Amino acid sequence: MKLSRELINNLIDVTSNSAIACFPYIGKNEKILADKAATDVMRDKLNKLNINGEIVIGEGELDEAPMLYIGEKLGNEAGPDIDIAVDPVEGTNFVAKNLPGAMTVLAVSKKGNLFNAPETYMEKIAAGNHIPKDTIDLDFSVEKNIKNYSRATDKKPNEITVCILDRPRHKKIISELNRLNVNIKYISDGDISGALLVSDKKFGVDIFMGTGGGPEGVIAAAALDNLNCKFQGRFLFNTNENITRAKKMGINDLNKKYEINEIVKGESIFCATGITSSELMNGVLKKDDRFITETIVAYNKSTLKLVKKEISIT
Repeated sequence: MKLSRELINNLIDVTSNSAIACFPYIGKNEKILADKAATDVMRDKLNKLNINGEIVIGEGELDEAPMLYIGEKLGNEAGPDIDIAVDPVEGTNFVAKNLPGAMTVLAVSKKGNLFNAPETYMEKIAAGNHIPKDTIDLDFSVEKNIKNYSRATDKKPNEITVCILDRPRHKKIISELNRLNVNIKYISDGDISGALLVSDKKFGVDIFMGTGGGPEGVIAAAALDNLNCKFQGRFLFNTNENITRAKKMGINDLNKKYEINEIVKGESIFCATGITSSELMNGVLKKDDRFITETIVAYNKSTLKLVKKEISIT
């Protein structure tokens, strides 16, 4: 895949317009309509690009239209062969309730370089680029991860902040974090954005951990890989249906722990445009005859870039 400025700008345009499509539904309790609006625009915009793309991480299977389904071909076939991972609306509830943190997201890579993740849960852990590689690990206990991070950063446990989804399944992790006197940042949804909070000290999050969506884990890994951050993931196959699907996708070791370079191989581009405002970026703003968007972009092993865009209302 040729990492061109034109391709990056085109992807920013895709996520920006998809976010704008959600604007009429912010605070309207219409999460399904918001998701459909973003999906329709994302599909239309991607189909107009000079790419030969295929969805490897999407919103559903072939029979679940109008979702961008796994295996769907996109683009005019006049450009590079690329894999595409999409989440047209991360945080549909945030859009419906006009809460912070909704965004539209996509990541692309050269064909075969993005892990084709099944629709199942993934155990995850992530941290920034300022610690040694072996500081945190999914196989370590919560206590060992915190103590290792404390030693690596000279932070006391009560100076460390862990971001985690507020879910009953995390009761044991949360109890252990409380016992260790660690600060906890709870999020109700949006574990892509939650993982991204480790990428810069200004966000005040040291470690992201817990169990969330597998596809979201791959998309987050694409961003964190470009930011030289730490990430590990392990899929959880707890039903016969999930196990059968995994084996069809070529996953034979169901207990494998994946390093970030096994999830994202080589060059990739990550784009996310805010629908509602968050720590990462502002949401869509309507001003006179135009929309103003903010997009975070990660590529080429560089820092997280913030791109503002103005799009005229048509």
